[in-house]
Amino acid sequence: MKRKICVVSSGRADYGLLYWPMRAIQECDRLELQTIVTGMHLSDAYGMTVNRFELDGFPVSGRVEMLLSSDSPVAVTKSLGLGVIGFADAFDQLRPDMVMLLGDRYEILAAAQAALIAKVPVAHLFGGDTTEGAFDESIRHSITKMSHIHFVSNESSAARVARMGENPEHVYVVGSTGLDAIEKAELMSRDDFFDAIGFEPNAKNLLLTFHPVTLGQSSSCEQFGELLAALDGLGEDTGLIFTRPNADTEGRALNAMLDRFVASHPHAKAYDVLGSNYLCALKHVDAVVGNSSSGLYEAPSFGIASVNIGDRQKGRLQATSVINCEADRDAIKTAITRALDEDFSSTRNPFGDGHASERIVKVLCDVADPAALLQKHFFMGEQE
Repeated sequence: MKRKICVVSSGRADYGLLYWPMRAIQECDRLELQTIVTGMHLSDAYGMTVNRFELDGFPVSGRVEMLLSSDSPVAVTKSLGLGVIGFADAFDQLRPDMVMLLGDRYEILAAAQAALIAKVPVAHLFGGDTTEGAFDESIRHSITKMSHIHFVSNESSAARVARMGENPEHVYVVGSTGLDAIEKAELMSRDDFFDAIGFEPNAKNLLLTFHPVTLGQSSSCEQFGELLAALDGLGEDTGLIFTRPNADTEGRALNAMLDRFVASHPHAKAYDVLGSNYLCALKHVDAVVGNSSSGLYEAPSFGIASVNIGDRQKGRLQATSVINCEADRDAIKTAITRALDEDFSSTRNPFGDGHASERIVKVLCDVADPAALLQKHFFMGEQE
């Protein structure tokens, strides 16, 4: 009998990272892929990206509606509660042998809580990272403590997971699955890409994503305002390709600011989702700007600079192509100028070799009895 692996996806960002592990599970004759879609995937406001699953040939085994039509702290907390209820029902119906979760979003925290109570072992991707500028940091570490197998992207993250009391024998350094997508992708030419997204390229072009900063000293809107002011000072010779922020606190306010900016800047355009075109964008733009993890994980593989604004990604492992700056218009403009002027083509990506998915599937197959992982003890290493 095939082992049922249930993969949970909450939006465009984790779907890109889960695509190749899901494909590898689907192609393995010892595993059966189940998927549960939730969060932004099921929202018209975020592009109803659940459709990508069906277009890509993945089964949609379950849907958990949990997003409320507000991004206030109260609404996000209530959404988390709805998610726990929805995942409880979904796991009861699907009866997976193991749940695979990625990252640190509150939708994924809801899934982890429901799996814990349902006694379903959890395989967690990318625990052990640090992001000091967002409450994602606490969510990620919480999910680690509710998980039983840990697929991490680098040795430093593996060490942090072990320091949290997890058995090192269940921690696997696989690299980032984002690099798998780069390794396997057949990317369009420059002209075909810009035609596909309906964007008229300029002399220089930037890819921008700015997500809410949930633990920042200043508000997300204040920080985003500084970024927009810096971009306004670049002039019309620089094309601006925006992807919209996540469904976090202040996300809707950021979208409103972005819409106003794009409406008054003909060389700028905002996209709900770029999907498979996101990697093409990384290939054909001149730099990445914002506070998204993709600027640290995927962008270095394309030999371009990433301007990383503020503390949202503070603490993550970084390539030499990452330029950190404060959320201040002058600092941002200076960093962008450096990103466009310097040569980063020889950058080495520190997050693996593009074969993470194969390693993940091998571990999922080799686990003798997933249920035996449920009883954990706090691992103290040599002190025990």
